[in-house]
Amino acid sequence: MTDPGITRRTRGQRVLYVVARVFFTALSRVFWRASYSGLEHIPATGGFILAPVHRSNIDTFPMIGMTKRYMSFMGKDSLWKTKLSAWFFTGLGGYPVKRGTADRQALKSCIEVVQRGEGLVLFPEGTRQFGPEVTPLYEGAAYVASKGNVPILPVGIGGSEQAMPKGSKLIYPVKLHYEIGPPIPAPVGEDGGRASREQLHATTAVLKDELQRVFDVARAKAGAKD
Repeated sequence: MTDPGITRRTRGQRVLYVVARVFFTALSRVFWRASYSGLEHIPATGGFILAPVHRSNIDTFPMIGMTKRYMSFMGKDSLWKTKLSAWFFTGLGGYPVKRGTADRQALKSCIEVVQRGEGLVLFPEGTRQFGPEVTPLYEGAAYVASKGNVPILPVGIGGSEQAMPKGSKLIYPVKLHYEIGPPIPAPVGEDGGRASREQLHATTAVLKDELQRVFDVARAKAGAKD
């Protein structure tokens, strides 16, 4: 199967994306009373990475309401089983990733997204986590940023764990807040060459500290409780 996540979306899929963005923006603002800070940090042009904390299944789609720019994100490959579902989820900005396999193809898709000048939602904690502390991060965000020479924007999401806790089938109308931090520059090697392992480690460490800071702010503004 051709990977739909690294192909250009059709006109119909882009219309679907705009409709979805309007829907999720309205849902977030009305149902969850969502508020946003730091939107000015999102670049007007060029690729970039939004690196949010991950506490709930509702974390992904409201992200597309942050900007009118096109966003992409990973999705489990089972969502692409049929032509209709593949068209739909690709139109929403998703691309398939096989769980339990090597991350090489997933990272390649991420790099292609930012290199073509689009935004990428990449959860540096990996799977959903619990509680107010940011867990150890994977280095994927730093690696993709380095390969694409794009900035990383840490995003704290306050209230989503209470809105839909892990294992819950219900969604609750609690207050949500999204706190976007200043961009973290891509790690680059000498003379613009390949970033070293130490540079990737250092950028990931900075991202973790900034992610904890914006997460604390977001939780406070959302009134989230431990």
